[in-house]
Amino acid sequence: MTQYDLTDDQRAIQEMAQRFTADAITPHAAEWDEKHIFPRDAIRAAAELGFGGIYVSEEAGGIGLGRLEAALIMEAMAYGCPSTSAFISIHNMGAWMIDRFGSQAVKDKYLPDLIPMARMASYCLTEAGAGSDAAALKTRAVRDGNHYVVTGSKQFISGGGENDVYVVMVRTGEDGPKGISCLVIEKDMAGVSFGAQERKLGWHSQPTAQVNFDGVRVPVANLVGGEGEGFRIAMMGLDGGRLNIGACSLGGAQRCIDETVQYTKDRRQFGVAVADFQNTQFTLADMQTELEAARTLLYAAAVKVTDNAPDKTRFAAMAKRFATDTGSSVVDRALQLHGGYGYLMDYPIERFWRDLRVHSILEGTNQVMRMIVARDMLRQ
Repeated sequence: MTQYDLTDDQRAIQEMAQRFTADAITPHAAEWDEKHIFPRDAIRAAAELGFGGIYVSEEAGGIGLGRLEAALIMEAMAYGCPSTSAFISIHNMGAWMIDRFGSQAVKDKYLPDLIPMARMASYCLTEAGAGSDAAALKTRAVRDGNHYVVTGSKQFISGGGENDVYVVMVRTGEDGPKGISCLVIEKDMAGVSFGAQERKLGWHSQPTAQVNFDGVRVPVANLVGGEGEGFRIAMMGLDGGRLNIGACSLGGAQRCIDETVQYTKDRRQFGVAVADFQNTQFTLADMQTELEAARTLLYAAAVKVTDNAPDKTRFAAMAKRFATDTGSSVVDRALQLHGGYGYLMDYPIERFWRDLRVHSILEGTNQVMRMIVARDMLRQ
């Protein structure tokens, strides 16, 4: 990537994702939202293009792309449905953690099913009492011979109750981040159970539930990384997850801009098209300008994460904060320009307004993103 443009290969990946979205996601997304349909078939069709292992290494069966290419894919799919795109992002985060830090045995056990999304993965960090303060998590894993015995619960888990594989942060040692390890736990292990599906403002096309562990015996071989490395692994996973969720905001907001341009050209008030009013033009110009600024920052951050740059975490946090705040602001103005029609489910704007709102909360709240950036600045 040059500073200002994508490579031919990156454009080809982007166009492939855009074509897939136009055919397999956009025509169905409103129904998925309204009827709370989890679109497994569409998700597995995305995996046929390699989107179940975007940055899983080619040696392990993935397509081995960088984080910019992943962001392009997520942005393209979110143009049709941010909820479905975000679900695929979370699965990719779990698969990447297994590939990057797991033993060969763990990779061989799980990746052949995860990459085609025959089985799907959830990322389990948040607890009822440990959200922004993730290092305070209480779910405990006690070593017992060749197994860990896991007890505790995880909250707000995408794929909870539906997915087959859970990449779980557990406490194996002392309080704080150094006592946290990472285990792969399967849905059908004895003692795994799930809460009721959460009733959410948005993200209706994906399941969300509490995941409970009641004395679950997990093989020690399912450890990802070493004991005490779980928090570092979780945070490295979040660098990429933050880029992807920011990209989902970019895609959803761009869709709303495009819808609004067409609507204001068609809608007439006081004898002229709404698009002819200077106020409308200025608002549209600001929306697109702000979104392009967020896109440029996010793409730059994605390159830094791929290159393992020293400031990658700071840039990922800045990009996530700016892209998700900007995305929500853009969609809110798009709804306003649609007037009363923007509030109706007959138009897609209200769905994007609902779906994008959670992006400033998950993968680390935007307040925590500011903390990450400021702490990095003050360390210098």
